[in-house]
This record gives sequence, structure tokens and C-alpha cells, in this order.
Amino acid sequence: MGAVSCSQMLIAKDVDFMIHGLIKLNLFGQEFWITTTHVSLLIVMLVLLVLALVVNRKMKNPQEFPTGFQNAIEMMVEMLDHMVENSMGRHAKKYVNYISSIFVFIFISNISGLFGLRPPTADYGVTLPLGLMTFAIIQYNNIKYNKVGAFTGLFKPLPLLFPINLIGEIAVPFSLSLRLFGNVLSGTVMMALIYALLAPFAVGWPGILHIYFDIFSGAIQTYVFCMLTMVFVTEKMPE
Repeated sequence: MGAVSCSQMLIAKDVDFMIHGLIKLNLFGQEFWITTTHVSLLIVMLVLLVLALVVNRKMKNPQEFPTGFQNAIEMMVEMLDHMVENSMGRHAKKYVNYISSIFVFIFISNISGLFGLRPPTADYGVTLPLGLMTFAIIQYNNIKYNKVGAFTGLFKPLPLLFPINLIGEIAVPFSLSLRLFGNVLSGTVMMALIYALLAPFAVGWPGILHIYFDIFSGAIQTYVFCMLTMVFVTEKMPE
């Protein structure tokens, strides 16, 4: 038993979930850490900023018959436009920029593990603000379009259901953020365990798992988050 416990402790020390404190800051008597998540998030934002600048410059003088980079960008924009329009109908124009922005951000964050980064979306401090932004938009539309009905609707169909209806409204940002966070974190944990437990044999074949956890699962979770956002926002609007 002692040998087993010792080996388990050694394996546990070798497991790296890629979350490390890098710089310690003391502000207002409190201790704060700059972690690998903050660095990964900064890199993702810089990549998106550079991409936006390149696209803006490229599209100022577009080719009549697009090829290469311009063709890829136009295909991506058309795909996002169709996705939002099919889900939100006549309300799509108001929200296509928001949905497209979070789609690109979440997707790039999810696949950043392919490049040796810790995916920012594997940190609940990143996914919760995304859920809260969506929640703010939902409630804004609810009050804008339903007026007093936004509050009286919590008592329907029976006043006794008010607590359940209220919890259902409040749970939206947490269900959105936890779903994204849990799925991305599980992939990060699985890959860390595989590299730690099968280190001598982890040559080449883990790339297949990266394709699933980082690309396939990352794309699905991006789509699910955006689709649920559109559904929740649209259901508060008039038909």
C-alpha cells in the first residue's frame, strides 16, 4: 500500500493542469496573481486584434473575385450571418455583431490549447462574464418589449410558481457559463492526465485527442453557447 501511495503522489505531482501563478501583486492590502489564464487571454485578444486590423485593411480594397484570405473571411462572415438570421429572424441585424464577436472569441479561446496555451474558457472567471453579458441583453429585451409583463410573468401560470420562475431566470447566466467552462475544463484535465500517466507512450497519438477536445468539442461548445444565447434573447421579443 505504501508503494502504491508513493507512486500516486509522484504521478499527482507530474500532472500539470497549466494553471500557474506568474506574478504576485499587492493592491489595497489584497494579494492578486497574474496567472497563465491571464496570459492566454491576453494572447487571444492580441490575435483577434491583429486579425481585425488585417481584415479591415484587406476589405478596404477587396478583389472582385475573392481568393485565399479574402475568400475565407467572406465565407466565415456569411456563415455567421446565416446562423444568426436563421435563429433570430428579423431581429438578426441587431445582434449579428454581438453573436459573431463572442463566437470568434470563444472558438479561438477553445482551440488555443493546440498551441500550448491554457484555454481561457477553462477558467470560470472568463465564462461567467460571457454569461452575464448575455443575461443583461436578455433582461433588457424582456423589460423593453414586455414592460410590466417582465415582472408579472414570473407569477404565471400560478402565483405559487414565482420562486421557480425566478430561479429559472437567474439560472440562465450560470447554466450558460458552467456548460462552457465544464466542457472545456474537462478536455484540459483529460489531456493533462494522459500526458502525466502515459508520458513514455504519449508520442504522436495524443494529437488525435487534441483534434477532438480542442477542435471538435471546442467548435460544438462555441455553437451551443451562441445558439442558446440567441434562443434566450429571441424568446423575450415579440413574434
